[in-house]
Amino acid sequence: MQQIRRPLNMNRLSIGPQLRTNSVLVVYLLLLFFSTGQSKLIGSSQPIVATVGDDIILPCHLEPAVDVTAMTLEWTRSDLDPRYVLVWRSAQDLVNAKHPSYKGRTSLFTDELKHGNISLKLSKVKPADEGKYQCYIVKLDEGSLVELVVGAAASPVISIAGIEGDKGGVVLQCESKGWYPEPELLWLDAEGKILSAGPTETVRGPDDLYTVSSRVTVEKRHSNNITCRVQQRNINQIRETQIKFRDDFFNSLSSSAAATVAVSVCLAVCILFILLLVFFLWKIKNKIKSKTPDKNNHATKNLSKSKTQGQVSVKEERESLMTNESVQMKVFNKEEEPKKTKNMDTCLISQSSADTDIIMEVDKYGKYIRLRNQSHEEKTMTGWKLKLQINNKKPLIYTFQSSSILKAGETFTLWIAGHGGAHSSTEQVWFGLKPWNSKDTLQFTLITNNREIPYDPVYVL
Repeated sequence: MQQIRRPLNMNRLSIGPQLRTNSVLVVYLLLLFFSTGQSKLIGSSQPIVATVGDDIILPCHLEPAVDVTAMTLEWTRSDLDPRYVLVWRSAQDLVNAKHPSYKGRTSLFTDELKHGNISLKLSKVKPADEGKYQCYIVKLDEGSLVELVVGAAASPVISIAGIEGDKGGVVLQCESKGWYPEPELLWLDAEGKILSAGPTETVRGPDDLYTVSSRVTVEKRHSNNITCRVQQRNINQIRETQIKFRDDFFNSLSSSAAATVAVSVCLAVCILFILLLVFFLWKIKNKIKSKTPDKNNHATKNLSKSKTQGQVSVKEERESLMTNESVQMKVFNKEEEPKKTKNMDTCLISQSSADTDIIMEVDKYGKYIRLRNQSHEEKTMTGWKLKLQINNKKPLIYTFQSSSILKAGETFTLWIAGHGGAHSSTEQVWFGLKPWNSKDTLQFTLITNNREIPYDPVYVL
């Protein structure tokens, strides 16, 4: 029996090391399996804080590292349309796929792609860049989010906005431009206590940056050191500016306030004295005028009489001129023969060597052009044109309206603009034609429906 037990004991001892070896092998295989599994994209667990105008990096990489140079990579923002901030495909940056606001401002580190680093470089950060970005590898279907917080800060400026003499205080104004996001403004004394101030005015500019301002009245009871603080907790930015007053500042302020009051009172008294002096002189002047009324009245009567006589003489002369003009107008309208028209001072005659019974009468002062029909037939002037060439310059052409009629033995008057006339069948206005001057040479050509009729030149004297 003892001989049989010994082999059994030896077999038990030999099985233990084999089991331990197998267990270690299994664990190693499991670790190897998991280590060769799919990589994970790792972004940033904390928001990335950037200042306006900076160049920043949004981190994103694969663990374990895998070469992604030939893969399609995407950086997107879900709140944009299109949502692509950057697209990498076929080892190229697809610029046309980007949102317009990111063109020329986003890029990858191409040398790092083989190490699985797909971090995004964003240049010249704007307030509108704030948001959540996703880095994504299409082939691995892996993505990760990175949040960007954009901020901007600027130091405030303190200025004296006014003086309250009755209270012995001074009004301070604090203004700070170029903040993002919207900050808060506080006034502090030397001990860091918040002072009671007016409401903060906030203005957002076209560049999305904020300007804040506020006023506070500082009196003698306050400490000499006053601080204006502008802060933005989201981007952990604080800017301060301090102003310090001399110990005797408020005493001198009270003295200057009293001096100002005294000057104001003196100025008011001087103005009142000047007004009284002017009133007194005015009263004296009126008294002097009241003592000499007869002389002034006599002069006024003589002046009125001379004015009346002058008005009568002017009126008589005007009536005489009107009568002479009326007579000349009547004679001019009654004259039908060309020979009598030649004697008129204002009318020049132009006849044609061609066989025509229409003569041209021209006012030498450039008021009208008159066509006279010497025949016994009425002529319809539809389609007719009158060509005028002054001093051999470029001809001017007038086209008669369809209603124009040149009656037998009568005239058709073409007025120059600004010298009367009306639109009718026998009277029209040539707009655009300026009056001619003395020593001008006028050359007329009448263009009817079937021929052109040249006229003798007219020399204006």
